[in-house]
Formats: sequence, structure tokens, C-alpha cells
Amino acid sequence: MPSEQDLSHIVNIMAPMGLLSLAAWVEKCGHRADIHDCYAFPGLNERIFAYLREERPDFIGFSTTTSSFLDGVRLAERAKEVLPGIRVVFGGVHMSALREQLLRDFPVIDYGVVGEGEQALVELMEADGDGLPAIEGLVYRDRDSVAFTGFRTKLLDLDELPFPAYDKLLGFPDSYKLPIFSYPKAPNTTIITSRGCPYTCSYCDRSVFRRSYRSNSPEYMLALLTHLRQQFNIRHVNIYDDTFTLNRDRVMKFCKLKIESGLKTTFNCAARTEQLDFEMLRMMKKAGCWMISLGIETGDPDLLSRHRSYLPSVTMETPLENIRAMVQLIKKAGIRVKGLFMLGLPGETEESIAKSMDYVLSLPLDEFNLAKLTPFPGAPMYGDIKEHGIFDENWELMNALNFTFVPRGFSREQLEERYREFNRRYYTRPKVLLNYATMIWKSPDSWRRFWMDLPTFLRFRKEYEAKKA
Repeated sequence: MPSEQDLSHIVNIMAPMGLLSLAAWVEKCGHRADIHDCYAFPGLNERIFAYLREERPDFIGFSTTTSSFLDGVRLAERAKEVLPGIRVVFGGVHMSALREQLLRDFPVIDYGVVGEGEQALVELMEADGDGLPAIEGLVYRDRDSVAFTGFRTKLLDLDELPFPAYDKLLGFPDSYKLPIFSYPKAPNTTIITSRGCPYTCSYCDRSVFRRSYRSNSPEYMLALLTHLRQQFNIRHVNIYDDTFTLNRDRVMKFCKLKIESGLKTTFNCAARTEQLDFEMLRMMKKAGCWMISLGIETGDPDLLSRHRSYLPSVTMETPLENIRAMVQLIKKAGIRVKGLFMLGLPGETEESIAKSMDYVLSLPLDEFNLAKLTPFPGAPMYGDIKEHGIFDENWELMNALNFTFVPRGFSREQLEERYREFNRRYYTRPKVLLNYATMIWKSPDSWRRFWMDLPTFLRFRKEYEAKKA
């Protein structure tokens, strides 16, 4: 929705990590790659077509989410008008989830890359149309049908990857911004140090890496942070791993190496509470951890047990109490805590929403984010989602900012009202307002951004209230 999209461009513009890795790998293999980030620069798409006219590349690739997929299709159609004969490759989470369906329904797409893209993309570029069945992870047209060659059987050692090609981003690092109040210093950026997740929570799309898990070594991680500091003066990074703390030994060694190096770059990360302990938290704090994000999702224990998964080795009889205890330990270690919740899960009721609100308000969180449940095509819940409510599968609205799914017992209007009430109850508390006031000295760049963009925030609020009326 336009106003929400405008707001997202103010509060959070993350570097496109998949494209940066692909570009770096393509160039390591002896080819040339350039990047245009359509999300960061939505008004500059003509740069793409000017580039096509001047450079006349053989391939153009699009990495898309579900909500951005149709935008990619429109750009691809225009690209073929500008440069007939250019071959169009789509990758990303939406392609990995729906594969053959997308090539059947969208003839502008010549090839789809499924899952991890580096190897398949280079093999496709070097094949020049021959031997396509031998390229694992590829969707292609075989005469009148569409074929998928299957998932790759051998994945990359992540330490073999060159550092992401941040230098190919227009205006980096100043044109990219982490969410306000979520970092102490600027400039800052995002990194990824692992791929995959072994969990099978109902709401998470696992179509790219499935249940595999691999990670960079602590030595690689420190070298990447050092590179970012030396080349771009990056002073804070958001480690955008699904679960940074899965491998305790890796985290502890990374922290030890970082402390010994004297590198002052701070970092945020995501974790699950059953992976943490106080010794680990103290080590992370000493190494520069500023904030940990916890995917809590709901404060209703029955809803949580229905949708959240655990590893077989973990017995979690009282997960909400475990979360509460760990939030307190994280705070005790001197690290900020962000709670991630969602509204509108299958099985949601007025009672479960009330429990979630009460639970959130009882936790000493520093940051809070409430997403609108979105049944993405690669998530376990997607297959039978229509049995649990009304699902409007409008891809362009499937971005966790809209209620495309409405569970039984609710109307969309009722969910929107509960969403507003949830946020209002959290953010209007005096201790939350005081916490943000302390950001004047804890994150001065966030306050600078806030005041600069205040007119847009106010316009967004006015549009939001008008829509509610």
C-alpha cells in the first residue's frame, strides 16, 4: 500500500544481500555483473533500461520476494522490449517456492534459479543454452513443457564466497538504513553469516535453503567486519541470519576473536531463547552486541505450541516462561531486546490476542514489532491455509503489512482494530516513551533521522486515520 511503502523506505532500507553475493560470485568466476536495487531506488528504474541499451548484457536477473514478484515481471517485459533477445532469469524466495508454475504462467521468464543461486547462475551463463538438464537448481522450458532439474546436491562452503559486492550499490553505505532506534552508530549495514534454518515453524518460508544449515567460520566473519570498517567505515552491522546463535561454539569463538582484534564495530542479531545462556550473553556483550531480536510470535501458549517448532533435542514445557527468563538475562547482560510478534495466525481468537497483549506488556522489551501474518507460498501453513479462514492470495499485498489472511471468527476490520490497539497499548506507556528519549545519546543518528522525516511520519498517520474512519 502506498503510504506503508513510503514509510518503509524511511525506517528501513536493507542492502539486497542475495544480489550482492551473486554479483561477487559471478565476478569471481570471470564474468561481469552490475546491480540496480529497485527497492532502494524505486524512482530510478530507467537506469536499468539505459544500462541495457549501452552495455547490451546477455542476461538480466531478478531476485524477488512474493510481494515484489509482479514488479519484477513488469520490468522484465520492458527489458525485453528495450533489448530483444536478452535472457531473463528469476530467483529468490518466490521462484524457489512456486518453480514451474511461474514459468508456465509468465512467459517473459526464460529461466528460474531455485534455492542457493551462485553455482546454478554461473553454470547457466556458461552453458549458452546447452546441457541445461545437468544444471541442478534450474527451471527451464523444454519445448512445450517446463522442467525442473531438482535441488542442488552439493552446496557451497560459505567461506569460499567472496565478500558481498557492496561497492556495486548506488550511494552505499549512506543510501541504506537500518530501522531507527535499532543501532547506536552510523554508517551501518547488514551482513549474513549463515544460510538455512533447521526448524519448521508453520509461518516461515523455507523454500530457498529448506532445512539445511551452513555458516561462515568465525575467522571469515571477523575478516568481513574488518573489510566493511576499512572500506566503508561501517560502525554497526545487523547480522541477518535466521538464527545467529544456533552454533554456540561458533558464536563464542567469533566473540573471542573480535574482542582480541580490538575492532569496535557493534552488532545486532536474532536468536532463539533456548540457544542462549548467561555466559554466552556476557561474551556477546563484550564483543559489541547491542541488541538481540527474539521471534516470540504470540503470548498464547496453545497457539505457540501449534505453530512454533523445536529441535528434537529440546524439551520446552513452558516456552513463554523460558522466553520471559531469557529476556531478563539478556537485559542483565546489558543487551537491548526486541520482541517480534505476529497477529492473525490460524487459530487466533479474541482470547489469544488478549493473552498476547498482556504478555508483551509484562516483558521488559526495548523494541517491539508486530507483523500481520502472511501465508507465504514456501511456508508449511500455505498448503491448507484456506481451511482456517479467508485467504486473499494477492501477491503484491503479501508483505506482512496487510491482512491477506483472516482467521475464522474475525473480519479484516476487526483484525485491523486489534492491530492498532496492540500497538497503541505498547507505545503509549511512559516507560516506552522514556526509553526512546534515551536514544538521544544512545543512537543520535536515529533521532536525527526521526526529526528529518517527521513530516512524512505525520502524513502517514493522517492517511492511516483517514482510512480507519
